[in-house]
Amino acid sequence: MPPSSSPARYFLVFLGMFGSMLMSSGLPAISATEIGAKVGIRRTLMDNGLGLTPQMGWNSWNHFHCDINETLIKETADAVVSTGLAAVGYTYINLDDCWGELNRDSLGNLVPKGSTFPSGMKALADYVHSKGLKLGIYSDAGTQTCSQTMPGSLGHEEQDAKTFASWGVDYLKYDNCENTGASPKERYPKMSKALMESGRPIFFSLCEWGQEDPATWAPSIANSWRTTGDIEDNWDSMTGIADQNDQWASYAQPGAWNDPDMLEVGNGGMTTEEYRCHFSIWALAKAPLLIGCDVTSIDNVTFQLLSNTEVIDVNQDKLGVQGKKVKKDGDLEVWAGPLTNNRVAVVLWNRGSSSANITASWSDVGFKPSTAVDARDLWAHSWARADEDEISAQVDSHACKMYTLEPHKNSSAFNKNW
Repeated sequence: MPPSSSPARYFLVFLGMFGSMLMSSGLPAISATEIGAKVGIRRTLMDNGLGLTPQMGWNSWNHFHCDINETLIKETADAVVSTGLAAVGYTYINLDDCWGELNRDSLGNLVPKGSTFPSGMKALADYVHSKGLKLGIYSDAGTQTCSQTMPGSLGHEEQDAKTFASWGVDYLKYDNCENTGASPKERYPKMSKALMESGRPIFFSLCEWGQEDPATWAPSIANSWRTTGDIEDNWDSMTGIADQNDQWASYAQPGAWNDPDMLEVGNGGMTTEEYRCHFSIWALAKAPLLIGCDVTSIDNVTFQLLSNTEVIDVNQDKLGVQGKKVKKDGDLEVWAGPLTNNRVAVVLWNRGSSSANITASWSDVGFKPSTAVDARDLWAHSWARADEDEISAQVDSHACKMYTLEPHKNSSAFNKNW
């Protein structure tokens, strides 16, 4: 069972939101940390006010791997804004591995690679912030990063967290290579504490690949945690990772999310319909929506998939309950999860080799029998027919249908405890 939600946590989330309201109103801002200190509440990283909905943005690894530089990052930030992706919620511009020099400087500080980031990270953060976006960076809970081209942060957690804060970094992806064999449960809390004490709110993306079931311990120290190994740009990888992530659904909550890895949409290894399934299931599962393709040359098909605000709204729903697989009949599956205002999101997913009819009955998705609903097809952007006790559709091979179901106001609706 998931750990119970701490009242102190939700109080501090409120405090963080209150502080932001003060800032937006022009009044002096006050942080959750400052208020929490005054009232004697012990703050953990999950109370940093970040990630109240799953993070959205872009990450360099899936498409560019180590071939990154400051020009690419600036052009990506420009493209996220100019295409309209920023306007629908994609906020973080995240560097992955390979941004740093092989060695630290004489004071032990991490150093951006001079040949690829000559202006430094503070200047890059300033540029990204000028676009209304946030900058993410990468490090590792080991002696070196996974590329073995730059130092990890093991043993340097406090120093590196302060460095990131001084640069204006907003997000840290923290990997698990070259880790000397020590348990993630020993290594990751050190960086969590260091970030908490860095003086800057920094989203903490814990990436130990699901090795020690992080859903059972990471919610107290991270805003998200990887539940799986790295995704690859193919159908088998994507579907397998969806299944692995699904078993931890009950642990997700506002401020703390399961992470089945970044999106491959637009990288070319799957069909449009397969990418539609990928995006739909990630949205329903409250996974981070981190674009992994080259947005500077994004095509219209990819843009339409990634910018579907009706699907994004499911992912960003304030209720914050992860949807899950609720029915399986061979390769035909129903995934569903509750949303605010008594609504339910449903994905009919055909993982088989031929077209088939898939039905989600009200008992599958949590409604009482004979509940009258309005069904919205989120990809067709139209209203769909729902019968008295079910919704059904013909679904092509390796394709899906996605709906939100909203009970009529006079319906008693739910018959299921999510």
